[in-house]
Amino acid sequence: VNISIADNTIVAIVNEDVITLDSIERQLNVASSYDEKIDIVSRQVDLLLQLDVAKKLGIEPQNEEVEGALMQLARNNNISLIELKAHPQFTLFVEQIIETLSVIKLEQFITKDFKPELSENEILQNCSIEKSTGVNQIKIAQIIISEILDSDSSKSEQKNAVVEFLEKLTTHISKGASFEALAKLHSQHPSYYNGGLSEWLNVNTPNIEMFDSLEDGEVSKIYETDGAWAIAMKVDERYINLDIESCKQQNKNQKSQTYYLQWLKELRDSAYIEIYADKL
Repeated sequence: VNISIADNTIVAIVNEDVITLDSIERQLNVASSYDEKIDIVSRQVDLLLQLDVAKKLGIEPQNEEVEGALMQLARNNNISLIELKAHPQFTLFVEQIIETLSVIKLEQFITKDFKPELSENEILQNCSIEKSTGVNQIKIAQIIISEILDSDSSKSEQKNAVVEFLEKLTTHISKGASFEALAKLHSQHPSYYNGGLSEWLNVNTPNIEMFDSLEDGEVSKIYETDGAWAIAMKVDERYINLDIESCKQQNKNQKSQTYYLQWLKELRDSAYIEIYADKL
């Protein structure tokens, strides 16, 4: 049933904002019951509250994030970005993308310091270990150097100089020098800032297997990586069950979402909200 009341009829007030019939007309036109209409208005109230907080905190999507979402939307509909931009509702698409990204970024901000933990009992109840997959993982620290000589040097000269320097570092480390300190001082890879430390790596390639075979305190042989040369040490190892880890992460995500929804409820409780149900 189409709405026949004036488009600018106010159906709700949310602090300093208003919700008009015009702004939610498409959703209301497909609602099959009064309760559904109330639910649509309620969701719009929550959206306005979240967008207001996001704006006040300066949590708004960057242009490249919006452009990326538009490109994904075009791919999902098998059209080009140019065709999407020519669509008569393109402005609406952009508005919806900005709103969606703003809410996502707000939730990330609100939950960034929330670190949910799972008890052993919760893991046993929620995560089945049947038919699960285990994997060895290690962390390594690397010193990665791409050049020492000036740019006029040939690649072979550059390689020889880098290899010679890495050999000197290996000698220093074998005599007790700190790998972490040398990585912070000499590594030319972005990981230098934390001593060359990697994320957890699955032991499933020849290179990673080579690192896994290193003894405590042993420095790897010099190897080439992405046009640079490097040495590494194994700093930690673990055996994890991938299915259980995935299940645990899902449960933590659910806890984070519950935390956010509670925050949103408190935000709503503290807001001035008036819904004119008779206008629906």
